[in-house]
Amino acid sequence: MEALQPENPLENQPEGIEQTPEQEKIKWGQILLDIVETVVLALVLFLGINAVSARVRVDGFSMNPTLMDGEFVLVNRMAYRIGDMQRGDIIVFRSTTNPDLDLIKRIIGLPGDQVDIHDGQVIVNGKTLSEPYIAAAPNYRGSWQVPEGHLFVLGDNRNDSSDSHQWGLLPFENIVGKAVFIYWPFPEWGVIRHYDLMSAS
Repeated sequence: MEALQPENPLENQPEGIEQTPEQEKIKWGQILLDIVETVVLALVLFLGINAVSARVRVDGFSMNPTLMDGEFVLVNRMAYRIGDMQRGDIIVFRSTTNPDLDLIKRIIGLPGDQVDIHDGQVIVNGKTLSEPYIAAAPNYRGSWQVPEGHLFVLGDNRNDSSDSHQWGLLPFENIVGKAVFIYWPFPEWGVIRHYDLMSAS
């Protein structure tokens, strides 16, 4: 009686299918297309996010105690395209003396406002502002009439801030946007408070 040989399970397996050069070219073309699509999508998202927002680092102490040196802030570029500027808003803008430098300050005077500073008080249109957010009362004095298309801005650290009391009024076209959120460092994470100074009107 003839002995049966055990079947080799590998003998009947189909051999690997080799791809033709044309198929190989199509495969690599698809991979390249996927990479290009991913890069384009990432670029579109990057440009879209940058069109409506900016991220800035607070450099210095002019906004103490509201904002501290080294904090990173998210800026809404669209805030004043869809809404009005308000006294008390904290804004980021290009410096009027150095176009490559961005600054962050608080809006105190709007177009048409009369701003007076004396005896440690800031007075807008004859009304003294209540400002719980400042580091100390200003130790300088002056008087400014805010023309159309301009703002009067001050740092919250009044006596250690380069702002409108030194270099004058801020043109609208220099504004980058409204500071809305501290996102770094994490323990300081949170929405930036914008005080309502409308009682000055």
